[in-house]
Amino acid sequence: MSSRLSGPPGPGLDNRAYYDDFAGWYEKERHLPYHRMLDDLEVELVERYATGKDVLEVGCGTGLILHRVEQFARRAAGIDLSGGMLAKAAARGLSVAQASATELPIATASVDVAYSFKVLAHIPDIAGALREMARVVRPGGWVLAEFYNARSLRRLVKAVKPPTKVSETTHDEHVYTRYDDARAIKSYLPPELEWVTTRGIRVITPVAKVLEVPYLGAAVRWAEHRLADLPGARDVGGFLVACCQRR
Repeated sequence: MSSRLSGPPGPGLDNRAYYDDFAGWYEKERHLPYHRMLDDLEVELVERYATGKDVLEVGCGTGLILHRVEQFARRAAGIDLSGGMLAKAAARGLSVAQASATELPIATASVDVAYSFKVLAHIPDIAGALREMARVVRPGGWVLAEFYNARSLRRLVKAVKPPTKVSETTHDEHVYTRYDDARAIKSYLPPELEWVTTRGIRVITPVAKVLEVPYLGAAVRWAEHRLADLPGARDVGGFLVACCQRR
């Protein structure tokens, strides 16, 4: 099942414009426990595959994840569509370039790991983006591709909650967004990628504020780290990361 819940509200607000507008607020809440937990779960996964390797982040935003990956990778670079986001990443001293996920300015078979978090769900040509990620990865390397899970508690919460502002004039329903289940994700993968395993992120967290509650928040974080790789539990994570090996 693949379902699109939202899209541009009118002419002119494409993905680049949306994220340029979002850039000013993007890091405003990234210090809060919910976002720290998501970042930790994602970075942990990249570290498994990318320690001492050449790595590309597709949709690096302001570089918060890429900066951490740079600490254990041999070489880490990122691309993003938004110049506003990239200005902040460049200020961190990161190696970044402005480009589309469907046209990566990277040589074929030039990295060991290509990963993308919170980005692929907003790309209409998802199959094209995955083909490009597979193209730039060396045989035996890995593509770590995160999707918004259609079969999750997060999806239900998103369906009923009011929009979340990302700037003074824009909210999160002003961008193309797609939710996918495992069957849909498999249909997007190019034949050279084999889906080997999965990490589920935000398996049981009902709302972000839970993680700010003393003791309860710590218990939920502990559970999320243990459920992320557990078969069955991981499959209902709000975010599904398909860990795919390049043949």
